[in-house]
Amino acid sequence: MDGGGSSDMTLAFELDALKSLADPNTVFNDARGWTEYVGVVSEKPTYVVTNFTRKHRVRQDFFSGPRGVTESLENVKRQFDTDRHVFVGTTDEDRAVAEETGWEFLPLAQAAEAAGWTLTDPEEESEHFDEDTRDDWP
Repeated sequence: MDGGGSSDMTLAFELDALKSLADPNTVFNDARGWTEYVGVVSEKPTYVVTNFTRKHRVRQDFFSGPRGVTESLENVKRQFDTDRHVFVGTTDEDRAVAEETGWEFLPLAQAAEAAGWTLTDPEEESEHFDEDTRDDWP
């Protein structure tokens, strides 16, 4: 996906965008080849992001923690001084947050096509795990 440009970039994925990827770990490993920092932001509670990234073995340089997406993107931009800050999302709200915080917005479908990442249907994955997950199991 680099296209010969600078690798001095911070890349943030909105959690729902990350969930739409067939192999988030491979995507993060690929992105590390052409970015300085890559992480996840979400409005969801910290444990939701942590559980997802652990399950998929995603090693992130940053995550939103208890903050929402807007505050997280602002903080990440201050902490990670790179030439570009790119936010990968899926909704108009994601685009608006990117514009509000001074990040470039990249729709997931466009990022996936350019980088050769495989997308999946997140509804299928959540239905599959709903059947196999037990709340009372340790």
